Amino acid sequence: MISYDYTGKVVLVTGGTKGLGLGIVRAFTAAGAEVIVCARTPPKDPAAVDQGARFVQADVREPGDLERLFGGLDRLDVVVNNAGGAPYAMVAGTSPRLHARVIELNLTAPLLVAQRAHPLLAATGGAVIMIGSTSGTRPSPGTSAYGAAKAGLHHLAACLAAEWAPEVRVNTVVVGLARTENTAEHYNDRIDLINATIPAGRMAEPDDVGEVCLWLAGSRYVTGAQVLVHGGGETPAWKWLASDETSR
Repeated sequence: MISYDYTGKVVLVTGGTKGLGLGIVRAFTAAGAEVIVCARTPPKDPAAVDQGARFVQADVREPGDLERLFGGLDRLDVVVNNAGGAPYAMVAGTSPRLHARVIELNLTAPLLVAQRAHPLLAATGGAVIMIGSTSGTRPSPGTSAYGAAKAGLHHLAACLAAEWAPEVRVNTVVVGLARTENTAEHYNDRIDLINATIPAGRMAEPDDVGEVCLWLAGSRYVTGAQVLVHGGGETPAWKWLASDETSR
């Protein structure tokens, strides 16, 4: 096991009250960091956010909320742009506003957060970590706007890494299928079957993502990188169709 010491460091995690974000928050608080968590709504269970973290209610899509969020900060070492997500919605017949808001949350908001954080991060030699998705690297039917936004996010991180080097490092964690509070509801009773499609034998856990964030935030040289946290990827559907396993 690798241990990290973030004592004296200030870390901002967007969307950190549940799911992958909460795993990231817990990783940094366990390493001694002062963690600021923001989300549109407070956590249903206040104990869900570690005692070492401070919650600020803010919608990262709203410039006014960002000014309020950053206005109280005089130091910042790491920003983890985790807030994101999308409902399942086919493009045909759905509201243009829905897709626009999905893109705002998953692409525009991380850009605005990083932009607002840049002066503070430059002063500390800090880092931005984007939480990307394999939906941005392969077809994402039913979440097309989300997948397109994540593809844009991956590219945005590469651009910012080039623009802001060497003062600020910018990297992306590309997450595959992951187990969160909503996994059982989303996949019904097929979790074991889905796990079997992943070479590692299981979905990513929030702690897996948090561990990678600790490493990226602490690296003094790595920037412009995309770290795949997908357990080896997803077995192509044709492999299952061509396999005797489908008849058992």
